[in-house]
Amino acid sequence: MGCIQSITCKARIRRENIVVYDVCATIDQCPTRHRGDLAHRPALQDPLLQSLGPRGHAPHPPPRDLVVGWIQACNQMEFFNTYSDLGMSSWELPDLREGRVKAISDSDGVSYPWYGNTTETVTLVGPTNKISRFSVSMNDNFYPSVTWAVPVSDSNVPLLTRIKRDQSFTTWLVAMNTTTKEKIILQTIKWRMRVDIEVDPLQLLGQRARLVGRTQQEQPRILSRMEPIPPNALVKPNANDAQVLMWRPKRGPPLVVIPPK
Repeated sequence: MGCIQSITCKARIRRENIVVYDVCATIDQCPTRHRGDLAHRPALQDPLLQSLGPRGHAPHPPPRDLVVGWIQACNQMEFFNTYSDLGMSSWELPDLREGRVKAISDSDGVSYPWYGNTTETVTLVGPTNKISRFSVSMNDNFYPSVTWAVPVSDSNVPLLTRIKRDQSFTTWLVAMNTTTKEKIILQTIKWRMRVDIEVDPLQLLGQRARLVGRTQQEQPRILSRMEPIPPNALVKPNANDAQVLMWRPKRGPPLVVIPPK
């Protein structure tokens, strides 16, 4: 990170009028934690993804207005919660599950196609005779909650026995012409989050959950090549609005518990 303020260090990426001097993508090295001491539901807290960049400048006047920022899409999601031998609930993205799309937007649901519109983007107004130095950053956090009891039952009896989650994302650093919507991909990052927790519902609150999967996550991969952005990563719906909560019993047909928004 030492070249943040230096314009003499070697440029990492050059695309038209944008020079990227530094890109950093990390997942905090703190262990995956679970909070199983709540009266009705255990909350899972996973490490934080921090993607920082670009840090640098545009060496020539931009000929038009550009927005530079982060676009993220979900490529794969498995989120299963097992309830004894009765069945499991699962958060699913039907179009992704059935292979109808390759990715689904992970926008905040407002700032399409961008992940957000605060620290995640910067607008360069051109043309200008000045070099524009800027930095954009984004954070992604997991704070899912899972019910102790079967989600389609009126009972509050704790029957949850396992929680497994495996989700993959692609994140792009992009410069977009605000008029033509032409996009210049500056960087592509891949990352994945996996959680595996066993639960003994017969134990006391605070003693039920045990992490059996990895305690630390794999670090994101900053690709040496630019990967194209699938069309569905740029438009509605985003992953939160598209996901469905299903109940899949061992016996009987599956039920939709929470439909897409």
